[in-house]
Amino acid sequence: MTGNSACTLVKNVYSTILLIFSIVIVMGLIFTEQTKLAQDVHPALAFVVLWGLILWLGMVEGGQASLVGLAPINFELYKDSHPTTYISTKVCHVGDNLDRYLMGRQFMVIFIAFCINMSGAPVGGAELWGLPQFIIDVFLVTGFAMILLTCMVGQLATQVNASHCMLDYINSYFAVFTFYTAMAIEFSGLMHVSYFIQKCVGWAAGKPIQSNEPPKSALQAAFFWFRVVLSAVVLCFSLAVTLEGLFTGNTTMWDGVPNAVAVILFFLLMSVVGLLEGMQIAFFAVAKLKKSERGRAPFALKTCELLFRGDGHNLPGFMIGRQLCVVSCFFIIARVTSLNVEPGNGNNIFGVSDAAQTFFNMGFLGAVITTILGSITWQLVASAFPLAFLSNPMVYVFLRICLFLEATGIASGAWVLAALHKRIAGFQRDEAYIGTAEEREAKDL
Repeated sequence: MTGNSACTLVKNVYSTILLIFSIVIVMGLIFTEQTKLAQDVHPALAFVVLWGLILWLGMVEGGQASLVGLAPINFELYKDSHPTTYISTKVCHVGDNLDRYLMGRQFMVIFIAFCINMSGAPVGGAELWGLPQFIIDVFLVTGFAMILLTCMVGQLATQVNASHCMLDYINSYFAVFTFYTAMAIEFSGLMHVSYFIQKCVGWAAGKPIQSNEPPKSALQAAFFWFRVVLSAVVLCFSLAVTLEGLFTGNTTMWDGVPNAVAVILFFLLMSVVGLLEGMQIAFFAVAKLKKSERGRAPFALKTCELLFRGDGHNLPGFMIGRQLCVVSCFFIIARVTSLNVEPGNGNNIFGVSDAAQTFFNMGFLGAVITTILGSITWQLVASAFPLAFLSNPMVYVFLRICLFLEATGIASGAWVLAALHKRIAGFQRDEAYIGTAEEREAKDL
């Protein structure tokens, strides 16, 4: 066994052990009624919601990799071998539907993460089985157990398989349902203010956004801008309610944290999430550029040199470390922004009805804010100005942090889960069905 193989084995083993331990203690919290949903409703509901949403998150993440990756592939190559995959792709890969899907999908990821947090994250003062305080602090107070569970089971393992087995991965009606759910969310208009931001970024960059569809009719344009205005109103209202909750201490933020610090932490973490989301877009935007085309800014050059060094392992390594960072921030933002106002006690935010306050407490408003201001906006800026984005010194700093997290092997258990899932599901690489890119080019397909 080579040194690299032995190191990989050690990482896989200890990461898998950490994952199993994390699952055990999260289940312990649920069945001792020490999570919000288990405490407020019933442990059985929290258990079902947690695992149901983690499985759904896996399809959302894997579905994105598959639908984006299959976009250049001719339908005719797989519509007979994978008819259910074709149901999704024949709609997704027409006009601007892929962009619509990605916007709806981004909200799904964040909202699911918020709901998973509500189902499995510990309430304040949680204790379990007499575990030592340092175990409580590391795995429960920091949310480390939930981060490992969500990242490895719900995201990284699925992305590993979906990146090579795209056709098999979405060849199910569960994938079709997930695709149309994302499309329905986009159609609702909740995120449409992001399109306005996209247009503004395009104008600022001198690159008007090009559509793959004919110009909108007057009625279609009116409906579009109506949803943009509606989305802007929803965003402003969500910010107002969330900030009111933060300034009055009516969120699930940890005890002892001053309200002003909670507000600062909220915007700081959204900026970190946005930076990481933008980095992903900018890195892929410059991946195929020649060195001479990557600008002259010192930090842009340093970042590209580190990212594309050697055999290119640092790019996927960044993606793993980035996922750990982003999920960590999502869970902390969920705790910071989730309202904790007991309906019926006369303390409802802005004096709303008890039903409205119950709805606010679900975390929906925080998900809207994070999706628009902490995710999509940054992606659009990075897409329009990739080289300028890479010139930011913080991009280099966070690239180093993400590579360090990946090197620790904390998330290596995802490779083990992916191998098990692939064997059980019988996934095959796409080349087994449609050939390689070179083979398709030779056949003019």
